[in-house]
Amino acid sequence: MRVGWILSQALSTQKRANFAPYFYDNGASSTNGNMALFSLSEDTPVGSHVYTLNGTDPEGDFVTYGISFESSSRNFFSIDPNFGNITLIEELDREREDEIEAIISISDGINRVSEKVLILVTDANDEAPQFINTPYIILVPEDTPAGSSIFKVQALDKDTGSGGSVTYFLQNLHSNKFTMDRHSGVLRISVGATLDYEKSRTHFITVLAKDGGGRLRGDYVVFSATTTITINVDDVQDTAPIFVGTPYYGYVYEDSHPGSEILTVVAVDGDRGNPNMVLYNFVNGSDEAFRINETTGAISVVVSPSQLKKEVYELRVQVSEVSSSGVLAAQVSTTVTIRVVDLNNHPPTFYGENGLQNMFELTMYEHPSEGEILRGLRITVNDSDQGANAKFNLRLVGAGGIFRVVPQTVLNEAQVTIIVENSAAIDFEKIKLLTFKLLAVEVNTPEKFSSTADIVIHLLDTNDNVPKFSSDYYIARIPENSPGGSNVVAVAAMDPDSGLWGEVKYSIYGAGAELFLIHPSAGIIYTQPWAALDAEVTSKYNFYVKAEDTEGKYSLAEVFVTVLDVNDHSPEFDENIQETTMVLGTPVKIEATDHDAEEPNNVVDYSIMQAEPANVFDINESTGEIRLKAFVHSLDIIHNITKNRDCTWSVLVQAKDRGSPSFSTTAVLKIDILDETLHRGPMAAFLMQTKDNPMKAVGVLAGVIAIMVVITVFISTAMFWRNKKSNKILPIRRVIRKRPSPPSRTIRAEWLKFKRSHAGDKFAVKDELPNENHNNNSLMFTPPPTAPALPPPPTPIPKISPTEWTVPTVSGSLTPKHTRKLLKEKALESPVQSALVSELKQKFEKKAMDNKPYF
Repeated sequence: MRVGWILSQALSTQKRANFAPYFYDNGASSTNGNMALFSLSEDTPVGSHVYTLNGTDPEGDFVTYGISFESSSRNFFSIDPNFGNITLIEELDREREDEIEAIISISDGINRVSEKVLILVTDANDEAPQFINTPYIILVPEDTPAGSSIFKVQALDKDTGSGGSVTYFLQNLHSNKFTMDRHSGVLRISVGATLDYEKSRTHFITVLAKDGGGRLRGDYVVFSATTTITINVDDVQDTAPIFVGTPYYGYVYEDSHPGSEILTVVAVDGDRGNPNMVLYNFVNGSDEAFRINETTGAISVVVSPSQLKKEVYELRVQVSEVSSSGVLAAQVSTTVTIRVVDLNNHPPTFYGENGLQNMFELTMYEHPSEGEILRGLRITVNDSDQGANAKFNLRLVGAGGIFRVVPQTVLNEAQVTIIVENSAAIDFEKIKLLTFKLLAVEVNTPEKFSSTADIVIHLLDTNDNVPKFSSDYYIARIPENSPGGSNVVAVAAMDPDSGLWGEVKYSIYGAGAELFLIHPSAGIIYTQPWAALDAEVTSKYNFYVKAEDTEGKYSLAEVFVTVLDVNDHSPEFDENIQETTMVLGTPVKIEATDHDAEEPNNVVDYSIMQAEPANVFDINESTGEIRLKAFVHSLDIIHNITKNRDCTWSVLVQAKDRGSPSFSTTAVLKIDILDETLHRGPMAAFLMQTKDNPMKAVGVLAGVIAIMVVITVFISTAMFWRNKKSNKILPIRRVIRKRPSPPSRTIRAEWLKFKRSHAGDKFAVKDELPNENHNNNSLMFTPPPTAPALPPPPTPIPKISPTEWTVPTVSGSLTPKHTRKLLKEKALESPVQSALVSELKQKFEKKAMDNKPYF
């Protein structure tokens, strides 16, 4: 019992001793602790981790964190209760709320500690300047002196620091009448500039306000704003009155009554913004026959027209500006012309050289120069009335813009001039007779009297047209076997001119025109009588045809003539087709050429007409390749097929073109069959290649000899010049080498006897007597040696068998016989010849043991 009491007392004492948790105070520069003096930029992105609450419990218990706000405030932050990480969840705006009050708390589960913190929102350059008291509309007198201050703009930026400072600029720099102080925003009239209401009543100025810039979300940004200042220019009295509608003309008719108004002059104050009243009066010239209303400017006649002594009056009218105080200011004057006229009782009338006339005729050539006067027309128009009654207009009716009349307005009388306006329309080929009317109509009379005159123009033709072909080019086709004088194509050119000018003469020229002629008047192009067109020589001709009139005006057209190919050539085989060599497994190719120009006339197909033996060869009809049939793959099979031991077969081949009608050519081809084992090595390959073309071997030999001659000449020349420079004649030392003993003849050379009638002689192994003499210069004189003795005659090689064996070669067979020439030492050492001899020897020895002939 006592032990339990002691434990209960200890537990109660422990509960009473539990201390509250507390925050760390890490200072203002720290991002964890108790948020003391914590500040946050207003451009911090939402969702950013901004702070970490950090504290501890004295007993080491696990603590949790919390943050809360006043009910009237927004919740700007959220917190992770376990780790104390504070995250921004609402966008900050320093200009709206620069401080945030929050309550942070820490709890160990038993004790909870809360603290109120003040979070400062720092500024970012996120606001643009804003102009206040807009719109800006000001009124400036036009006589404001240059350099005067006329207005001040103001823009505010809610940011602080450089982002809140504002400077001002004018954007429309092309207008140099105004300047602005960039710091104060004061607008002034530029030095040397003036305002003029009469020239421009309103000016529009665009002002740019720009802050000092600052950082926003990590970037340096500058914000700006613009506004427009409307400057209305206020008019001042600085301009004299202005007459409107000058010059002034008036007319007094013979039936006018005294007091009748003739015309009204109008003047206004030059200062339109605030105009003053103006007064009118006569300065001189009225002769008391006219009067003017001083306020309206109306001029009237005060006497009867019959009392007027002049036909024309020049009145000087003055207008005076009256200021608001009643003082006469600026004055100007103008002249008013008044003419006395009678009644309108005569219409306009046309006259010719012989009096009254209402039709005028003229003959002229087509296409006169534009602006040319029709001098053959002598027309006078007259209106016998006076003044305004004698004023009328002239115009052409039906001329279609081809002509114009001068003058267009006539007073009383004028000589009428008709001028060419559109020369191209005066075309004899289109119209040979031009007719239109000349109309005269009074202008300002109520009667509108008028009269007309007919104008008739007869056109004469000129050579104004160039012959024109019906086409810019002509394409013709003609078979190559066409006889001379055959028509090729007909060309046609037209010249719309009349008479001889419309006659066309044709000719041709150009590099391709030699084989052609043209009918000079019909335009038919045909071949020369001697011309023989050949598509294989030239298949296309190109030349020009010329159409020319009698005065040498011409045009050209191009002629393209295609010579159509006719199947007039038979295929032709190559010259070397009579004999060829075929290595087993390798085809031989024949080739025939058809000299026709076009397909299918020059396309050749090949076929075997006859072969001996038959059914042994195949031929590719397109390429001409001849192959042995698949079952013929060795010489043994060949020997079993044919009785001919030399393996030379004849094939009758045909080359046939695809033309219509078709032509063909045949040739007999002799084919020597050779086993591929005999066709190895470069020397054998070269001999096989030159078998059918011996001139190739001769050419190679001649080239080698030429090179040796050049080398010998070069060495001899060098030796000669060396001896000449030494000023000595050195004795000639002649070294004669002793000929080596002829090699021993063995029985293996006996079968190397060739039949001279076959190309196998090319492989005959020959031996020449060595005869090598070398001439060398020496400082020591040695007498020339004696000539060596002649070699003994060659010993005949006995036959080893009475049976003669034949060996298939390139062009025939090899027949053993006694050779009359010695083998050359160099030839015996040739690997190609040694290989051939060794292989043939082995075959002969094998057949000799079997005592069977070898086919």
